[in-house]
Amino acid sequence: MTTPAPALDTLSPRVAAMQPSATLAISGRAAALRREGRDVIALSAGEPDFPTPAPIVEAAHQALRDERFSYTPNPGIPELREAIAEKLRTENGLDVTAAQVVCSNGAKQSVAQALLAICQPGDEVLIPAPYWVSYPEMARLAGATPVAVEATAAAEYKLTPDQLEAAITERTRVLILNSPSNPTGAVYSPDELEGLAAVLRRHEHVAIISDEIYERVVFDATFAAFGALDGMGHRTATVNGFSKVFAMTGWRLGYLAAPAWWSGATAKIQSQLTSGPSSITQYAAMAAFTLGAEPIDTMVAAFRERRDAVLARLRALDGVTCPTPQGAFYLFPDVSALYGRTTPDGTEITGSVSLCTYLLEAHDVALVPGEAFGSDAGVRLSYATDLDTLMRACDRIEAGVTGLR
Repeated sequence: MTTPAPALDTLSPRVAAMQPSATLAISGRAAALRREGRDVIALSAGEPDFPTPAPIVEAAHQALRDERFSYTPNPGIPELREAIAEKLRTENGLDVTAAQVVCSNGAKQSVAQALLAICQPGDEVLIPAPYWVSYPEMARLAGATPVAVEATAAAEYKLTPDQLEAAITERTRVLILNSPSNPTGAVYSPDELEGLAAVLRRHEHVAIISDEIYERVVFDATFAAFGALDGMGHRTATVNGFSKVFAMTGWRLGYLAAPAWWSGATAKIQSQLTSGPSSITQYAAMAAFTLGAEPIDTMVAAFRERRDAVLARLRALDGVTCPTPQGAFYLFPDVSALYGRTTPDGTEITGSVSLCTYLLEAHDVALVPGEAFGSDAGVRLSYATDLDTLMRACDRIEAGVTGLR
């Protein structure tokens, strides 16, 4: 019997299984309410509110004046790849060459290509939760099965060696680590990373993707690159970029550094998907390596002040608890004690989605439900905006929480 042809509008099962970005969905709803004239404060986007440093902007202008408009080599211009490799060697202790660096249109693309390069149906991708919303969807797109491993607020949202050992199976292909973390701001100490590495040394079949995009946004912690640990370099893809630290989100430039067998495969994928990143952005990014510490230190100091102020406000609310994040620019308070309470109109708060919907629709403040990050107990709040706006947002959150019965 002949199998009927699929309908024209039938999607790939891999795409059908994916979920849309919750952060973009919340941002979209907040924008719609603003268009209606509502004074919505959106704390949902992960984007620094600082301008790109002037030397980087001037380098872009110079690239335009020099008419650097042509396609670049697929993995990036040689001088940028060499500068990245030198940075990784001297600052992070990674044993990499420029040939192992692949520049992409953002760190998100680098993570996706790293998964596409090595995953196949039946593989499992371990993802500590709370996780960045795109990790499990990228794993599904690559044909693999995402496996969330819950890291609780009591453990400061960090995966423990015992949890990692228990989660690894013969089907485990990749572990994704993100430190500093989106959405929790958790930062693994060098000793904590070594504890995970000790487990992985017993399981040579597991590769690691270490997403280090928030590397220099740290407050009370010491950052360490996972690939620099003993025995991890030959199996780790280090992902980083310019978006967060240099306030270059819209410039779209990230990179991956990995063993040649892995980085070469990601370059092959990129050559058929997008080719190399924007030529102007790449030449502009070269200036980032000549910046002193002052612009970054100023930004990080402002983030620390905001973190402390918002954290104090949240901790004063009945039913809200929150670990102190050591990096990035997010808070992930545990709000599960509020579930079961009702809004003034009698609607029950059943989880993070209904809580965020209530705060947005009734109090004009946009947070992201923790359900999207694999942890329904919490919500994500970005403090990448000015302190006055954050305090007004906290007033609204307080009014919303205290209004529950």
